[in-house]
Amino acid sequence: VSTQTPFPVKSEVAEALAMPEENVRIITPYVGGGFGGKKSGQFIHDAARLSRRTGRPVQVMLSRQEEFFFDTFRPAAIVQASAGIDAAGRITFWDFAHLFPGMRSSEPIYDIPHYRVVARSTASGEPAHPFETGAWRGPGSNTNVFAMESHVDALAHAAGIDPLTFRLQNLRDERMIRVLQAATNRFGHPFSTGPSGDGVGIACTNYLNSYVATMAQVEVNSQTGSVRVQRIVCAQDMGEIINPQGARLQIESCVTMGLGYCLSEEIEFRGGQILTTNFDTYEMTRFSWAPQIEAVLVDNPDLPPQGCGEPAITTMGAVIANAIYDAIGVRLYTLPMTPARIKRAIAGG
Repeated sequence: VSTQTPFPVKSEVAEALAMPEENVRIITPYVGGGFGGKKSGQFIHDAARLSRRTGRPVQVMLSRQEEFFFDTFRPAAIVQASAGIDAAGRITFWDFAHLFPGMRSSEPIYDIPHYRVVARSTASGEPAHPFETGAWRGPGSNTNVFAMESHVDALAHAAGIDPLTFRLQNLRDERMIRVLQAATNRFGHPFSTGPSGDGVGIACTNYLNSYVATMAQVEVNSQTGSVRVQRIVCAQDMGEIINPQGARLQIESCVTMGLGYCLSEEIEFRGGQILTTNFDTYEMTRFSWAPQIEAVLVDNPDLPPQGCGEPAITTMGAVIANAIYDAIGVRLYTLPMTPARIKRAIAGG
């Protein structure tokens, strides 16, 4: 079975068949990445039960619709945000409530004297979704960072301060400052109070002790609502770097995959029925979308290696949203930022 967690799956099969774990052997073929979709054994239980019933080896094969859409989905989620600034542009309070995405990457990275972050669920304790939810590369953080860094940009605009200066003056974490400055030096494009029309944006986060700062430049067609991401610079401090080329490849893959959840990937459903059933209606990142990607590695040999495979994807929603705002002066609050949503935002001012 193709799984990221062979040892828990071994326990699951033993429990399903009521047999000792030492009688179960899980063989995991080398078949590439999982990105959250192979966190469990998925349909291994069906194969095990069928094999016991027939007394023969059984292979369970899924159709495209079953494999990609009869599965778990990233939780649909809402973040309720409130924050304030003083006359000098310092963030004075921060109040965030996260409904359903989880708390990962939800603690503010900025120096804020009064803040509260809470996770909320349904009052009855019943599941919030009519379908199963699970992990998707950077679980929870994609939603949380999108909301948080979009809100920081809104605060910078309210303060009349450009988004780079605003972040730097509200940061005290030297490690985060170093990463943000590394991205700034490579990006080489000035930031203004905006919207400038240049289509540039920033987003930062601390993802499980890997620090990320991403900058983007986009072009938005206000007639069609389409977005062309032209350039991404992503600086990352993941502790000591063991394999620089491998680290760059992970960052590049996060950026490329992240364009999908930013701009097009969406599951539509009605009640418990999934309406999106194949790639004719579920559009992933295309080769033609790929921007110029520059990965900046900030080596930190004093810290043991941290994570590298997920951090950079978590800033993509916010950095593209902030760049869109700088380009056309409208802010998007819902992912993905499809052409239809962008046109509605433009129409609504």
